[in-house]
This record gives sequence, structure tokens and C-alpha cells, in this order.
Amino acid sequence: MYSYTYDGSFEGLLTVVFEAYERNAWPTGIAQEQFAQPGIFGETIAVVTSEQKANRVWHGLRKKLSVTAQQALYHTYLWEQPGFEQLIFDYIRLAFAQEASIEGNYAAPCVLQVQQAARQVYREKHRMEAFVRFRKTADDLFYATISPDYNVLPLIVQHFEKRYADQRWAIYDTRRRYGAYYDLTATSLIELELPHQRHATLHAAALHGEEDKYRQLWQVYFDQVNIPERRNPKLHLRHIPRRYWKYLSEKQPRTAH
Repeated sequence: MYSYTYDGSFEGLLTVVFEAYERNAWPTGIAQEQFAQPGIFGETIAVVTSEQKANRVWHGLRKKLSVTAQQALYHTYLWEQPGFEQLIFDYIRLAFAQEASIEGNYAAPCVLQVQQAARQVYREKHRMEAFVRFRKTADDLFYATISPDYNVLPLIVQHFEKRYADQRWAIYDTRRRYGAYYDLTATSLIELELPHQRHATLHAAALHGEEDKYRQLWQVYFDQVNIPERRNPKLHLRHIPRRYWKYLSEKQPRTAH
């Protein structure tokens, strides 16, 4: 029995795959080093991330999988649900073991589970792109907080780079305590010392003087297009689940005039 630990990065997980093949020691468990529990039975192998080894695994998968399937593996990593590391390893091992493509082999549990996980992450990505609302700070930075079910921040950066290419912005994931900052030329991942809560808010003094007016305009627009005779609460909740309302200006309490 072999348990592997790694640093939590995708490259680290691919390095685990490389080490398992090099040692011919298949993992019975894979865990991030900060969460790993000491095992009574078997051997624990601490893996040091190697970009070279990770690249060899990833390039090897290109010969066995389509780009879409490789994206599904990465999305499964961002899925973060219990056991996702072992799921990814099992999928990769099956891909390397088969001559034919495994992508349509849904009889294999790992193939079906990877597709389901990737679909959930992809759906969350699109919801974040649609529901994020920025607030303008006093120093002209557009700031938003998110707390998605899955770690989709790396997937939504490109969308906002294109949509707000002429504005400085930052999106901070309060659940995972890191963010993305765009400075008009490039986007970098950042870590901030903010309160550990699901939806951090900015102090009123930090907001731009026109911010409240923008928010009121958005609420008025929503009222105008929201025709009472056509209201369908069930359909509305299906398209905009209640857990996303905290991002939407039109769902916030009205401010006094």
C-alpha cells in the first residue's frame, strides 16, 4: 500500500503520476501534504513537484487523449471534491494502458466520473462569468468577490481580460483566499489578508463616489425589464440559483434616496 503526498498543485499531481510509474508503486491514496494523515499501514511517499516530470506526463497524454479530454482532467482537478486526485490518477493510468481512446468508455467508472466532474465545473464557470458584479473603489479599481462551489477562478480570468481589457480589476475568491488582479497588461494571481468569510465586502470609504449611483441604475434597469405578468419564479431559480444572488446588484436591498 502506497500513499502519496504532494503540494496541491496540478503539476504536483502530475509529478505523483510520474513517480508512481517510475517506482511501479500504484497509490492507494493521494493527498495534499497539509491535509495528509499519517498511515499505520503501508508506505507514505512525499513527492516534490517537478515541472519536467509533470510536462512528460502531460505530453504523453497528448498522444492518448484529445484536447477536450485533457481539459476535462484539469477541470476535475479544479473540482476539488474528495478523492479527485485518485480519480485523475485512475483515468490517466487507464488511458496509458489502452491502445484505443478511452474517452467514450463510460463503462469505466473513472471515465464517467471525470466527465461528470468536468461538466459541473464548466457549468460553474459560466455562472460566475454571468453573475459577477464589480464595484468601483476610490482608486478606480473594479473589485469583485466570489465563493464558487468549485475552483473556477483560473477558468474565468480570460473572459474578464477580454471583457474589461481597458480597466484595472481584481476578483477575489473568499472561500479559497486567493484572487486574480489585472493591471491593464497582464493578470497575476494574488493572496490578500482579508477576513475569512464567504462574501467579503468593501468598507464604504473604499468605494468610488459614483458607485452607489451605478448600483441604483442597475436596479432600475432590472425593474424595467422584469415584467410582472411574465414572472416565473421556478424558471428564475433554475437559471439563477439563490446561492448566486449575493453577486447581483439587482438582488441587493434598495438604498434610501
